[in-house]
Amino acid sequence: MLPFKRTIPLYLKEDERNGLRAASRFNAELMDYLRPHVKAGITTDELDRMAYDYTIDHGHTPACIGYHGYPKTICTSVNEVVCHGIPNAKPLREGDIVNVDITTIVDGWYGDQSETFLIGNVHAAAKRLVQTTFDSLFVGIRACRPGCAVIEIGQAIQTFAQAAGYSIVREYQGHGIGRQFHQDPGIPHFASFTSSRDILEPGTCFTIEPMLNVGGWKTRLDKRDGWTVRTLDGSLSAQFEHTILMTESGPEILTLTKNGPQEGHHF
Repeated sequence: MLPFKRTIPLYLKEDERNGLRAASRFNAELMDYLRPHVKAGITTDELDRMAYDYTIDHGHTPACIGYHGYPKTICTSVNEVVCHGIPNAKPLREGDIVNVDITTIVDGWYGDQSETFLIGNVHAAAKRLVQTTFDSLFVGIRACRPGCAVIEIGQAIQTFAQAAGYSIVREYQGHGIGRQFHQDPGIPHFASFTSSRDILEPGTCFTIEPMLNVGGWKTRLDKRDGWTVRTLDGSLSAQFEHTILMTESGPEILTLTKNGPQEGHHF
C-alpha cells in the first residue's frame, strides 16, 4: 500500500516565480564569474573571497556565510569530499576534481546551484564519474513533470547511475527553495518510498543535486569542523545541481549558465 499523496503547500504566483528567476539568474552569473579561475594553483579561499566580493558588489547577499554557523561564502568539495567542503588555503592541483556550490539571496529569494570542475588533465575514471553525475542531473530533470511524484526523480537517477556502476549518496538530497534556503519537498536521488507521496504541482521550486560515488554510498562527517562530508571509503565523489521551477508546461531550469556545460555536454 502506497502512502497517501501529499501535495507540497507552496504554489508560487507569477511575480514570486520572477523573484526566483532573478535570484537564480544572478547565481548563474556568479558561477560564470568564478569559472575561469577554477584551475590549478588557486586556493579555494581565493575563490571564496571572489564570490563574496562579487555578490556584495552587486548588492546581494551570500546565503551560506553564517548559515547555521557555516564560516564561508561557498562550499568547495575536492576529490573524496561529497559536499559542504569549507574553502581553505590549499591550492587546487592538476588532476583534482572540485565541486563549487554557490547560493545567493536576491531581494529575499534564493538561487542555488553547483558544478564539479576538472582541474587540468584528470584520470579517466574521474572524468567518467563527473560525466555520469552531470548526465544524471538531467536524467532527473527530464523525469519530472507537472503532478508527478518526487520518487520519479530518484528512480530515474538511481537506475541511470547504478547501471553505470556508481552509488548514490543517500544522507544528503535536494530540497524545496524559495524565500527559505531549505524547505519541503525533500528530493532524494534514489527511490525513497516516502517521496512517493510528495507531488510536484506547478509553482513548486526545488533543487536536484545528485551526488555519485565511485565506491559505496555511505559518508562520514568531519567532527573537527562539523561540516565537511567525505565518502566513508575515501573514493571519489562528484555532484551537479540546478534550481528547478515546476511550471504548467514542465520543469524550468532557473540556474542555467551562459558559459558552463549545457545538457548533452561531454567533458
